[in-house]
Amino acid sequence: MSTNAALSATERTRIRRLPERAGSDRDELYAILDAGRLCHLGVIVDGSPRVLPTGYGRDGDTLYLHGSTGAVSLRAEEICVTVTHLDGLVLARSVFHHSMNYRSAVIYGRPHLVTDPSEKLAGLRAVVEQLTPGRWDTARRPTRKELAATAVLALPLDEASVKTRQGPPGDDEEDYALDVWAGVLPVTQSFGVPVPDPLLRPGIPYDGV
Repeated sequence: MSTNAALSATERTRIRRLPERAGSDRDELYAILDAGRLCHLGVIVDGSPRVLPTGYGRDGDTLYLHGSTGAVSLRAEEICVTVTHLDGLVLARSVFHHSMNYRSAVIYGRPHLVTDPSEKLAGLRAVVEQLTPGRWDTARRPTRKELAATAVLALPLDEASVKTRQGPPGDDEEDYALDVWAGVLPVTQSFGVPVPDPLLRPGIPYDGV
């Protein structure tokens, strides 16, 4: 989905520190979300902040989160969701100018608990496909009992910000004469060799990503 529509501009989404790194359109937001598998869900529970790693999935302009129906964190009236990709460590000639290359997205909003059965399945499918593309069509679908034990939240992508940094270090002019290595150490994430379940029947091949 590509809209090229501008991202929302609110007090919470305005980038104050290094605003030149802020993203400007929704395609950038979608790309960051679609490239990730783990988000951090920020909520206030009993007056205290709580940040939890959570699986998610995107379907159009909606972000879906899931968890146990007993999870207090999924009952919050307002939440903040962040997704971050670390692309490189930026080593400068001075300690002060060390940095990171990254892509990040922050979404604020009031989620709603999904109760419609068809949307709930669609939300769970989005989460499963985000983590393991193609798996929804090969694994067993959830039973009615499993669905009853699972909560799905829908968060609209109405209020979001994007911030990225790419490129080499930016040292002070006088430091370029120092005999100190400077540059970028790229950071990549990759999958290892699949490890079969000890109870897997012989002859079933791995069919994942």
